[in-house]
Amino acid sequence: NVLLIGSGFSFHNMKAFFAQPNADIVQKNRDFDNWLQETMSSKDMSEEDRQTNLIHWNEAPSAEFCHPRNEHLLPLHVCYGAAGRASDEAFSLQILDKQASMFLWNAAQD
Repeated sequence: NVLLIGSGFSFHNMKAFFAQPNADIVQKNRDFDNWLQETMSSKDMSEEDRQTNLIHWNEAPSAEFCHPRNEHLLPLHVCYGAAGRASDEAFSLQILDKQASMFLWNAAQD
């Protein structure tokens, strides 16, 4: 048995994290997080499309605003690569007034 934990964050623009909230930051955060939720958890998306989305994550809406650097998003890629399928559960939460997501894959059933 293997337990894989990917620790990162779905929003990692530190300057925006501590800035006064404004409509532009909120919208960019929401746009990217919605794309991420859809990409990671949609059962209607093919795995080929999901993989393409993740390979080209920086082309997602507001991706480079939400992740000026990629190291805090890449653990999600590792978890997806290990599972090879949409997440079994997706969680949304607010952290420091930013929308964030977490994803869970249950053990594969043989």
